[in-house]
Amino acid sequence: MSRDSGSAGAAAAEAAGAVEAIEAIVGSGAAQGAGGGWRRGAGVAGAALGVLAAGAAVGVAVERLTVGRGMRRKARLALDASGPYGTLRGTPGTVVAEDGTRLYYEVDEPGGPDGEPQAPASRRLFGGRRAPASPPLTVVFSHGYCLSQDSWHFQRAALRAAGVRAVFWDQRSHGRSERSRTEAVSIDLFGCDLRAVIDAAAPEGPLVLVGHSMGGMTTMALAAQHPGLIAERVVGTAFLGTSAGGLAENTYGLPAAGMSLVRRLVLPGAFKLMATRPELIEKGRRATADLFAGVLRWYSFGSKDVDPAVVRFAERLIEATPVDVVAAFYPVFAEHEKREALCAFERLPVVVVAGDKDLLTPSEHSEAIAEALPDARLLLLEDTGHLVMLERPEVVVAQLGDLLAAAADGGALEHGQRAAAGARGRG
Repeated sequence: MSRDSGSAGAAAAEAAGAVEAIEAIVGSGAAQGAGGGWRRGAGVAGAALGVLAAGAAVGVAVERLTVGRGMRRKARLALDASGPYGTLRGTPGTVVAEDGTRLYYEVDEPGGPDGEPQAPASRRLFGGRRAPASPPLTVVFSHGYCLSQDSWHFQRAALRAAGVRAVFWDQRSHGRSERSRTEAVSIDLFGCDLRAVIDAAAPEGPLVLVGHSMGGMTTMALAAQHPGLIAERVVGTAFLGTSAGGLAENTYGLPAAGMSLVRRLVLPGAFKLMATRPELIEKGRRATADLFAGVLRWYSFGSKDVDPAVVRFAERLIEATPVDVVAAFYPVFAEHEKREALCAFERLPVVVVAGDKDLLTPSEHSEAIAEALPDARLLLLEDTGHLVMLERPEVVVAQLGDLLAAAADGGALEHGQRAAAGARGRG
């Protein structure tokens, strides 16, 4: 048997195993008393963490026919050892949320570690006309579901080089923040958390709010709760790969009928297992790590040309999210509805960026945000997935530069500018 045919057989077995596992979890609700049912369910939920489609798992297995499993495992180990991503650290701090949950944040202050001024070229990147402010402008970054503040690695490096004050925080139950003390979490609760972080880390001075996915929804919740804060202090906002509502109808790349079956038959059992037997699910996730990594890539990136070290970095961020947190947070997206809150951002410089291959928050949701904010700049990036700040960091950094320049000048952003090849703007 040739090496290719052996790889094909292994991949076919992976695909068949994914389908068999999902069939097992569909029936797990009726057979929870049997140890075998729990083990089968654990294998399924572990393989499907952070995604919702068996079809995607099969597609990934077929796509990776020619790459040996052992080679991929060795590559992951090498990338873990050498990758610099997620290593940037700032001045740490914690704040206690309204329910007692301790939230972790870091602050990058202007200037170098010794307070040295930054290079003129770096200042030009962000508008070039920034006058010293007291208190200075602060950019607050809110990350997405199953990620952490480290997902802003590229943007953090750019703002640090430019001498821009920035705050990065971990949402509750993510990164270095404490597990949520409130069992029934919500986007509204996350909005309260963001306000607590702002009060602690940037209590005065102008603000630019940047949110990706769940972080963008968190920003909208803040606006709904505290429109006065937005009016008085916020001078610019960026929404990346996010939504203002309507995610209950998202099919995650599956046919509508297939997604309906997944919601009805697969997810209830999967989430129950994640919440009640997380140790078994974690074991299942480790056992199917190779397939799991492929599915994560499928849902995270739109291009095949992403740096493998960046892909592995994204895997590590998602893998670090406990399975019971995945289960607890997922329902909040179907409940999220903040379209009316967008009016708080009218007359402000706003950038809306999305990937045209985003299966988690499809680009139509970003277009809807831009439709509600006619003065916003909308940028749709071709061949780009959900993790736009990691897949197209140069575009996101450039857009933040324009946003900060407009915020500093009190002006508006021009529409329809092409930030890079493969980007189309609203004209």
